[in-house]
Amino acid sequence: MFKDKLLEVTKAIAPLVTVISILQFTLVKAPAALFIQFLIGSLMAVAGLMLFFLGIDLGILPMGRFIGAELPQRRSLLLIASVAFTLGFATTLAEPDVLVLSTQVDAISHGAIPKDLVLYVIAIGLGFFVAIAMLRIVFGVRMVYLLAGAYATVIILSFFAPSEFVPLAYDAGSVTTGALTTPVVISLALGLSSVLAGRSSVSDGFGLLGFASIGPIIAIMIIGIFFL
Repeated sequence: MFKDKLLEVTKAIAPLVTVISILQFTLVKAPAALFIQFLIGSLMAVAGLMLFFLGIDLGILPMGRFIGAELPQRRSLLLIASVAFTLGFATTLAEPDVLVLSTQVDAISHGAIPKDLVLYVIAIGLGFFVAIAMLRIVFGVRMVYLLAGAYATVIILSFFAPSEFVPLAYDAGSVTTGALTTPVVISLALGLSSVLAGRSSVSDGFGLLGFASIGPIIAIMIIGIFFL
């Protein structure tokens, strides 16, 4: 598995390194020290990503599936929703893309839109929609109905939210589909659907990430309308 992950990450990084190397020797011609620094950084990125994805495969995915499969045994819808919300909330707080976005918003707005506000609103929005997505699996509601209702809400809110919050809201939705949140949410759903009779891992395990990412969009717009 270690060798496979190293090969996988190397293939992913190689095109970027190749393109920048070509630009370096044809058009850009950056200082040698900077180019060497880039190569060293690329090697560090390969090592970091390899360990990151290896950790996800070895620990996060199996645990997520186990938790998802164990929850129905407790026969509590409130417990399923609470655990789903908590996991969605916690992973979003640690998602690198979300941290970068919240930091940039704070810096660009000169503190008018605080970093912590953006971070926690995004996390709450995603956690809430993850909880809804898990309950959807339990009740067997078709995802198309939830997606239609959620996107209709987004479109309506877009007309009322302050203009500076609309693009921020859409970015907030996109950054939640990162390398940490994605495996946690999908593995939780796959584990839940695997123990419910008549459920399909394909129809129940996929699509929910796109649905969950709508939560932060709505949450940011609501904050813009009612609180700022």
